[in-house]
Amino acid sequence: MTDTNSMKRRYLALRFPFLAADRLRNAEPERFALTGPATPPEPLALVGKVKGALRLGAVDAAALALGLTPGMMLADARAMVPGLQVAECDPAADRHWLERLARACRQWSPRVSIAGPDGIVLDIAGVDHLFGGEAALMARIEQDLAASGMSLRLACAATAEAALALVRHAPLPVIDEAQALRALPVAALELDAEATLALQRAGLRTIGDLVSRPLAGLAARFGAGAATALRRLTGDEQAPVEVLQLPGPLRFERRFAEPVALEASIAACFLDLLREAAGVLQERGLGGRRFVLTLLRSDGARHRLAIETGLPTRDPAPVLRLFDERIARLADPLDPGFGYDRIVLTVPLAEPLGSSQPGLGGEERAEDDLAELLDRLSTRLGAANLYRLAPRDSHIPEQAQLALPAISGRLPAPWPAPPPGEPPLRPLFLFDPPQPVEVIAEVPDGPPHRFRWKRQLHEVRLYEGPERIATEWWRRRGGENGAGEGPGKGGLTRDYYRIEDARGRRYWIFRHGLYHEKPVPRWYLHGLFA
Repeated sequence: MTDTNSMKRRYLALRFPFLAADRLRNAEPERFALTGPATPPEPLALVGKVKGALRLGAVDAAALALGLTPGMMLADARAMVPGLQVAECDPAADRHWLERLARACRQWSPRVSIAGPDGIVLDIAGVDHLFGGEAALMARIEQDLAASGMSLRLACAATAEAALALVRHAPLPVIDEAQALRALPVAALELDAEATLALQRAGLRTIGDLVSRPLAGLAARFGAGAATALRRLTGDEQAPVEVLQLPGPLRFERRFAEPVALEASIAACFLDLLREAAGVLQERGLGGRRFVLTLLRSDGARHRLAIETGLPTRDPAPVLRLFDERIARLADPLDPGFGYDRIVLTVPLAEPLGSSQPGLGGEERAEDDLAELLDRLSTRLGAANLYRLAPRDSHIPEQAQLALPAISGRLPAPWPAPPPGEPPLRPLFLFDPPQPVEVIAEVPDGPPHRFRWKRQLHEVRLYEGPERIATEWWRRRGGENGAGEGPGKGGLTRDYYRIEDARGRRYWIFRHGLYHEKPVPRWYLHGLFA
């Protein structure tokens, strides 16, 4: 009989060096998505308030390459990188994202644990052969996680602490595990800053310097924690590993000895289920986004009702109102027949939900009121019939917004606003497609002097521009000749002018193509200012 305790242990450590930025790009692709496969991403930093000052809490690879590091002042970072994208730090969302990644890692090992704010450890003893060995398993994990947009570092070792130390401090890939461990800095022991500094001042720079000295002297001079950390790093002592426990499904059920047919009894049971669900969601720090109610009739028939919310919630009152709206929309009313003998409530979709602070007078926040209104309208009219406009990071005017389902759960990003006292850069009304106009203008690339639109001649009194906008290079077609006639056809440059005619009416006009791009460029009216 084989002794499982004597089995050689192997641990695979995963580290996500840009977890917060990768999580944000997955959660909000319309704001922070990469612009193209051959285009480097815009630098991204997540900021938080530290002692009253805004500092960088996390950065992505592009920002790190430009010299930005966590802990910097936001003002200093903007001075170094003017085009820096900024978002707010959300440690709860990062932790929830790391837990989701850890649960996904259970497909490769049944023993998965979370290590720190950016690491996951897999016990791969006895399972790596299922994937063709350690190297094949590491390659598969790296490929799968990279496909989901996650930056990743991997390393294997005989202990979890050694694997984490290698993935955080050693150059990868690791060729010789023992040699790589001895070359690690003493910071790999994960001691407090004071103990680490004391080791460095004593001339002990690497793990190899510590291994060559007796543990008793090390413990006497630098504390028992240093000796214990060294023993765990070298494999002389095994530390307990807290294996990730999957939370149970959010499913709540009531069974009845006798079928229930009274509407008041059913409503009371449903409210009780919602309160029970709210308690479990609060314990897990979650809020429900999708709620499913199943009513099982005594004759075997079942009624299934589902509602969704734009923001995570665990308040039973608005959820109950949405179910009332959903029931009112049914073509056939619920028929309890001889009664229901079982009622089941499930929450298949839940997201992190922190505590919210009401106003000074106890009133709810405006965004909460708006979210509740959108939930009710989406439930009443159908989620596919209610949309909201959200800004999109594109310099092409007609592509600078997206129509998203109002219940999608993403709050709209703030629209860019002009500086105080400046006129708006974009009109409120855009023509789709732009209206062709006849223009008299200076050549080769001068402003318009007069134009004819809808058979009316307009004299230009004031103009501002041009604002030159080029099409995306990856969408260009037709080369320099600019195949096609209308805007959006070919790779032609646009010169936009904000103009005011003699009667005080303001327009947004552009020349489609420069003279070296097209012999006879055409003009279009794209929008009207208020």
